Amino acid sequence: MQNKIKSIEELILIVEKLKKEGKKIVTTNGSFDILHVAHLRFLEKAKLEGDILIVLLNDDNSIKRFKGDKRPIIPEKERALSLAYLWQVDYVTLFSEDQPLEILTRIKPEIHVKGGTFILERIKEEETLLKSWNGKFKVFETEEGYSTTNIIKKIIETYKLI
Repeated sequence: MQNKIKSIEELILIVEKLKKEGKKIVTTNGSFDILHVAHLRFLEKAKLEGDILIVLLNDDNSIKRFKGDKRPIIPEKERALSLAYLWQVDYVTLFSEDQPLEILTRIKPEIHVKGGTFILERIKEEETLLKSWNGKFKVFETEEGYSTTNIIKKIIETYKLI
């Protein structure tokens, strides 16, 4: 599964080759800190949008900037490997920026998919960027009752008296 985890430079070369073969590239991005069933369903829907699904994974520092010093729970290398083990995911790459705008510009996927919780202003930038090369931007609805934050809260609540 390690062979699915690529540097951005490696991924760009792979994507160029795949596009020449006529493959439709789909990307998504996120933290994927504690994988849960909503993540799995989301990744399956994203995979069905094209031939190749690439997960642009926020590195630990970008998560800390966005979610605070106590996150992520799972370190970036373990999160990347967990995603690489999933059949839906063809490639994983880490990025350190707050948004994946630079890597999206370099890969130019046909489709970029968002799901879960997000900040509207941020996805507007991603949507505008995708449109600049006639890419499609899709948002899948959040599955109610599933979130890493809620899982963490439940664990704390359940075990705080033990």
